[in-house]
Amino acid sequence: MHTRLEAVKSTLTEAGMSLTIPRLPGPGYAAIQALLEPDAIVATREAFIEHFGPSDFLIADAPTKLPNLVVSDMDSTMIGQECIDELADYAGIKDQIAAITERAMQGEIDFEAALRERVKLLAGLDEGAISQCLEERIRPNPGARELIQSLKAQGARTVLVTGGFHHFADRVAEQIGFDRVVGNRLAVKDGKLTGELDGPVSDASTKARVLAEESAKLGEGAVSLALGDGANDIPMIEAATYGIAYMAKSKAKAAADGRIESGNLANVLALLGMDAG
Repeated sequence: MHTRLEAVKSTLTEAGMSLTIPRLPGPGYAAIQALLEPDAIVATREAFIEHFGPSDFLIADAPTKLPNLVVSDMDSTMIGQECIDELADYAGIKDQIAAITERAMQGEIDFEAALRERVKLLAGLDEGAISQCLEERIRPNPGARELIQSLKAQGARTVLVTGGFHHFADRVAEQIGFDRVVGNRLAVKDGKLTGELDGPVSDASTKARVLAEESAKLGEGAVSLALGDGANDIPMIEAATYGIAYMAKSKAKAAADGRIESGNLANVLALLGMDAG
């Protein structure tokens, strides 16, 4: 690892930039906190990828601080599934809906239009399929509860904000330990999904707005952490003090200060200079 770090430093030095590594949080994966000048962020990220390949890293222009606020996406970030894709399997149309989901997360199509199209396809599905899906399919990603509980123990406010649905997110938030949930609501009538949403759409702008509102409540100097994987997470990832892309799509990776490629969310603690627990 030290040889690779020296290679990163050498690459940046040749480009007229400098890099200091204040801490190596344990052996194994390349979980590294890098400090550098603000204008060197992109170059450093590219250098890390060149010399380390997929790795867990956070690039910052000042010593990291523990966040006062954590705002996270749910599907494929805090949990390992896309809830609407799994729910669609109970209607026998998973492949059809999953294809739309993938395009939306890649940023290839409008999120709201894609959401409404997918929800419409679920019209007539029994509401009980949601509970069945939760029990049979939905699982937190490795380290999700450890990350959230550890940061909460240090006083952080935690918010799960999703383009998915409260039917799922409320349960997931309870399991992992989030303080607040923001998401979409599926309309139900006579025990069946109507194919419509009940209320306003929770989308990329919602995620950014929630981060801004929660930060404002905490006051000047609040430190925020945002986690996500898809294109609709980019606004909050860019707005946060530390934006981290978890096993993410290419556009979200490019927007983030750091990445988790190992699959273990608890590694975020090491990137922030904190031991788990």
